Amino acid sequence: MNVDYPTLLFFEVGEWWDYLMLAIVIFGLAFGAWLAQRSKWFAITTFIVVPILLTVFWWPYSTAGTHSAGWFAIVKQYSALAGSLSLVALQYFPKLQKSRLYLMLPPLILAVNIAEAVIRDIQCYSIHGADPVNGLWTWGGPWNLLNAAAGFLNLIMICGWAGIYVANDKSKAIIWTDLTIWWIIGYDLWNLSYVYNCLSDRAWYSGVALLLACTIPAVLPFGKGSWIQYRAYTLTYWSAVVLTFPAFMHDSIFAHRPSHSATAMLILAVASFVFNLGVFVYHVRRILVTKRNPLTQELYSDLPAALELSERTASAEVKSGIAARIGKLPEQLWPLHK
Repeated sequence: MNVDYPTLLFFEVGEWWDYLMLAIVIFGLAFGAWLAQRSKWFAITTFIVVPILLTVFWWPYSTAGTHSAGWFAIVKQYSALAGSLSLVALQYFPKLQKSRLYLMLPPLILAVNIAEAVIRDIQCYSIHGADPVNGLWTWGGPWNLLNAAAGFLNLIMICGWAGIYVANDKSKAIIWTDLTIWWIIGYDLWNLSYVYNCLSDRAWYSGVALLLACTIPAVLPFGKGSWIQYRAYTLTYWSAVVLTFPAFMHDSIFAHRPSHSATAMLILAVASFVFNLGVFVYHVRRILVTKRNPLTQELYSDLPAALELSERTASAEVKSGIAARIGKLPEQLWPLHK
């Protein structure tokens, strides 16, 4: 598709304030998630009180006549909200932290969300023009199928949920070490490609900004291991922004349009597929070498990065559980363990 504005392969050149707003959105979402992780009352206010007020007084009317009208934005908001509340409950109810059944909830929600997007990517393969679901311009092609395959690989690599625990410090972060930085990068490439393929006019904020808002904290000391929490919380906040200010991404001065380039879509899809395939090969190799069951054991909890994180964030009880599940003693994993 030819566009009537200058582009930089993936997006339009735009104005300087587009880039400033991108940085503001990234910081705002990440900071909000950081506060919600550490403050029970901030979490209650933003995940219960504010959504109830907006549900009654604003959201039923706010999206009429905009690109956010319809069921999709509503479902996204409440599903993200349910996921965030399930993590808040895990933080503050110790019994849930010891429930194997409850610990399956985060990976289940994550897997369902990936699966929904994979199906949508496949559906968009046959759309050429205005998407009948959301009215956004969509141009299907082989990139949809490539990226759907990448999403499937990313989904089946979700593992190690038996090792999810709440940090034994003031952050009360939810730690999931088997979501490694390589899996996270694979997820980001896949999700960015999906948004660019299927929700192209929203990709600047709902793709680039939203993914960076949860990935940047995950590589910094205060957020390592707790990507799942940052992902859920930032997605919930951004979904609320979309419903509350539906014209922001499309009709405001901060709107930043994609290039609608087949080359750009193909580059993203190929990068997504190749990277996830590489991580998948390593994942399978890890299963074969360690002889561990990814459905009941952690695959990566004894790697240096995971050990360093659990050394400073896990309680003695949690450490004993981590060691027991992979057939080792705590002293073998953490020499200073007592």
